[in-house]
Order: sequence, then C-alpha cells, then structure tokens
Amino acid sequence: MLTAARLGAAALTAALLTGTAAAPALADSPSPSAAPATPEGLYGKGDPTYDGVWRQSLALTALAGAKATPADSAVSWLTGQQCADGGWPSFRADTAAACDAKTEDSNATAVAVQALIALGGHQGAVDKGVQWLKANQNADGSWAYNPGSPGDANSTGLAVNALFAAKADPAGVAKAGKNAFDGLALFQLGCAAPADQRGAFAYQPKPDGALDANALATAQAALAAAGGKLPVTNTNRTDAAPKALACAEGAGATTVPHADSAEAVGAHLTAQLAAGGQHLTLTTPGAAPTPDYTATAWAALGLIQGGHPQQAAGAVDWLAKEGGTWTKGGTDASATATLLMVAQAAQRDPASFGGDLVAQLTALGPAPKATSAASGTSASSAAASSAPAKEEKKDGGIGQWWLIGVGLLIGIGGGLVLSLQRKRGPKL
Repeated sequence: MLTAARLGAAALTAALLTGTAAAPALADSPSPSAAPATPEGLYGKGDPTYDGVWRQSLALTALAGAKATPADSAVSWLTGQQCADGGWPSFRADTAAACDAKTEDSNATAVAVQALIALGGHQGAVDKGVQWLKANQNADGSWAYNPGSPGDANSTGLAVNALFAAKADPAGVAKAGKNAFDGLALFQLGCAAPADQRGAFAYQPKPDGALDANALATAQAALAAAGGKLPVTNTNRTDAAPKALACAEGAGATTVPHADSAEAVGAHLTAQLAAGGQHLTLTTPGAAPTPDYTATAWAALGLIQGGHPQQAAGAVDWLAKEGGTWTKGGTDASATATLLMVAQAAQRDPASFGGDLVAQLTALGPAPKATSAASGTSASSAAASSAPAKEEKKDGGIGQWWLIGVGLLIGIGGGLVLSLQRKRGPKL
C-alpha cells in the first residue's frame, strides 16, 4: 500500500497490493515448506496466507459485475473466513479455531463486505462486517490496517468504500466527534503543498506531521473521495476536467474540504497520468522506477466514479495493452479481477481487454454456476481455456478454436463457435 518500505503487516500488505515486490519476511512468518495448500473454492493458486481474503473478495466482486453466479464453494470459503466478531483476517487456515483479534484487518474486511454486497443474500455477514469497521475506527476518524495502529489513507479509503456499499453514510460514522470523511482528509495534501502535489494523498504523515504524496495511497483514496465502492458502476459523467484546488497566492491551508476532495484528487491524478504516459509509477528506494499497475487501475476507477471517464480513458487503454504483464497472463487472481473491474467500469468489452478476462478469472477457481451472455464467456469456455491447446494443423494458419456451445440450428450448418482466449502476456 506504500511505495516505500514499511514495517510489519502494513509493509506486507503494500507488497501484496502493488503486486510488484515479494512480501517481506516477518519473525513469525511460516517457512516456504509450511505454506498451506490452496483451499478448495479459493481463486488463485498461490499461498493464501497473506492475501486469501483479499483476492477472493476481488474475484467475487468482479464476477458479480460480469453477471456470473459463482460456485457455492467460492462464496462459502469467503464467508467461512469471517471471525465471530465480524472482521476478516487475511487468511484463516483453521476456521474451527477462534480468531486472534490481532490478525483481523480492515482491508480484508472492507473488500469482503463489498464482495458479499455485490453478490447479494449475505446481509447478516455484511452487517457484522460493517459493525466491526465501526468498532475499530480510530478516534481521529481514520482506519488502520490492524486495529490499534495509526490510520492510513489506503485503509481509510477502503473502509469508506465499504460504508458506501452498505449504504452507511460515512459522514455519520464517527469516533470522538471525527467522522470517516474527517479521517480521510487527514492524508490529503492541500494548498500548503507544492502545486504538483495538491490534491494527492499521503499514506501516513511523517513523524513531523508532513505529508508526502504517494501514488497508490492517492489512487485508492480517490475512489472513496468520489463516493465510490466496488464494483464501480457510476454512470454520471461530465465533459469538464476535474477542478484543481483553488489556492490563493501564499495560501497555507493544509486541509482539503470534503466537498472539494474528489475533484482535487481527480485533477492531481489526471496530471500525473498525462505526465507518466498514462500510467502511474512505483518508486521504491534502491530500485528503478517501474509502472504501478495497481495504482493506475485504482486511479482509473476513481476518475470514472468521479464522473471523468474521459480523463481515465488513456489509463484504461494503457491497462488494456499492458495489463497482461501485471496479471501474469491471467494467472494472478487479484490483478485479473481488478483489471476486469476496470474494463467493466469503463464499459469496455472484457472479452477483448488484453485477453478474455472473465475466462481467465474463472479458470483460476471453481467454475461459476451460471454466467450471463453479456459477460463474454461461460463456464464451459473457462474450462476450455485452461485445457492444453492442440497443435495447429499445418494448413490451418488461423490459430486455435474451441467449440464452447451450440445454439439452436437455423438453416444449414448453423452453430456457435467462440475463439480460445488470446495468448497470455509475458510473465514478470
């Protein structure tokens, strides 16, 4: 969640969410030989210890947006991870054992709540999750990754997303007189910041209280500032560009009013995308700058939610072209799910967004019970996409084709044949 090194679980979350760095070793981290096997019903094939609930929630949310009905095992896996007090940890290897409250985190809880709302029919689990978020709000209105720690912009933004999804007004969710919007405002740079950083978000204040703009914190907080949730379905749009903060000469205001927050961060993201070739950049000490796919995706979602799809279009195009690197050819569940949600929000065809994203995602978990024709795939096509491809005939010259469904025959030779998903992109 940060582009600089952090300590403890928060540093681990940063590496996982950016998808660009290996998780740092912790004193109590399991050895590679102790990594649990991938549980039945879980999307993705990697070790779920640090991101099981996160990737499952994103996958189910994206599939709900694609009008796919997931397998019961996929949904029950997520609901089974919830703790008795309503929160979710990153992963519970033994769901029969009581949760350790220290392992529960606001990020997993926030995305799990949004996934279950998107799926529908899980109000009891949703209500408990929302109550957990309310109970673990900090006195300054913010949320920390783990309860009891200082708040951060990413965790606060995700909690606000969950509140919007649950139709719980963030302005009314407060501790010690500070509501969720007050908490989010703690991390946004105002008129006292350099002009090119105004409207951005810092992950956390530095020890002296100063704020440094952070790409991923800015992108994830932008969706919350714009009143959004996952999946993004906002259809409001304006032809005008986002309005930058109106700062008088010599103005030193450090706080951005909530009414101006979404436009201010939208203007900052628009400028950063334009300057960076329509993508944001990950800068880590000691490493060369690299494209930040996660931040770019969330920036696009925030701009679209804020009513500025035109300003997001360049980033959406870039993700459609380059996203296969991020998703490792459609084998990374959380990246594939996030990319699918970008395509949905931008009203692009997910079947041709650098590959068939629905087919790629469904191939990473249990086949859905049903899919919509609008999703551009089906359970049978997803299964076919993961089967070994047969060698082309020498006289073919037109690629591999799989028969995934036959419709009613009308006339001679009628039928429906869909192409195999496009070649996967290069792996990192």
